[in-house]
Amino acid sequence: MGHPSNTSHSVNSSDPFGRDEEVAKIEIAVLSVTFAVAVIGNCSVLVAIHNTKKKTSRMHLFIKHLSLADLVVAFFQVLPQLCWEITFRFYGPDFLCRIVKHLQVMGMFASTYMMVMMTLDRYIAICHPLKTLQQSTRRSRIMIGGTWISSLVLSTPQYFIFSLSEIQNGSEVLDCWGHFIQPWGPRAYITWITAGIFLVPVIILMTCYGFICHSIRMNIRYKTKKTPSDGAHKNGLIGKNSVSSVTTISRAKLRTVKMTFVIVLAYIICWAPFFTVQMWSVWDENFSWADSENTAVTLSALLASLNSCCNPWIYMVFSGHLLHDFTHCFPCSHQIQQSFRKEDSDSSFRRNTLLTKITNRSPTCSSGTWKDLDQSPKSDRSAPAPAGT
Repeated sequence: MGHPSNTSHSVNSSDPFGRDEEVAKIEIAVLSVTFAVAVIGNCSVLVAIHNTKKKTSRMHLFIKHLSLADLVVAFFQVLPQLCWEITFRFYGPDFLCRIVKHLQVMGMFASTYMMVMMTLDRYIAICHPLKTLQQSTRRSRIMIGGTWISSLVLSTPQYFIFSLSEIQNGSEVLDCWGHFIQPWGPRAYITWITAGIFLVPVIILMTCYGFICHSIRMNIRYKTKKTPSDGAHKNGLIGKNSVSSVTTISRAKLRTVKMTFVIVLAYIICWAPFFTVQMWSVWDENFSWADSENTAVTLSALLASLNSCCNPWIYMVFSGHLLHDFTHCFPCSHQIQQSFRKEDSDSSFRRNTLLTKITNRSPTCSSGTWKDLDQSPKSDRSAPAPAGT
């Protein structure tokens, strides 16, 4: 979708089809940084998951595909929008215009619903733990595959809405432009995008987290009723390794729930202003693009683009081993680690040698050691005591 507002750009008095170059420079700078951070962060996560020595879990699978979806957003939404801001107009054939618009929305659908599937997986793991024992990996792969396919299908209307055409009849200025049936066309389009990418996912996410919070609260109440002799307090919230004790919630599950919650919160913070402004623009008849395109519209669009570069660092924070596994990809990290290990081993050897010398000294502080005493002739140690003792 990029900037759906490009279907309603305002005109100014000096140039009917111009733009504010100062604002454009800010957008170019922010989009450039966003693209670089998003690509570096998500590629780092993928490399870390590939090189991890731990067994790949369902969360690793979801994180991997969510990173891939964020890379799609970076390369097919942020990057085209960056190029668009640099050139101001779309310079390319009609089929490229339609493909770019399709991939822009597909990335948004994929990133959003991959996050929804991750939350649903956490809901099943917490609220229905028995189901996680039954083909859990296969179910996760079906959820991921369905997300990619549905994202591809739901974004196909872009091919019929956008095309390389005149931004205004008779203007002879071509751009990748959207055409709608007036006056309800733009309202239907923006409302559909907002509902499909933001409202419906947020409702699903809030419902899932409502059930998850209720299950965690019931679990804590259940744990507090158990006596310490049951072994419930031994590892905090970690229960016994038996099917009859699946109502207990492990610390690992709680950590993944916290991670997905932070991801969802970052998504809402980044995208809520954008969709609010878009809905405001099509449903408020008094809305003026000339007064807002340099403030609310620009800021909300730039804030939305930041979401794709937030998720990788959230993964790193909540999965500390991913950052550790990522550092193993660089040869210099091995040399640094080996030097630290060598220094540690040398200092440990020196400490052991010093301690050995101290503990081997005789209690009388003489030059002889315990070893020397052990090697003394037995006749000396077993001599009969003097008479009279």
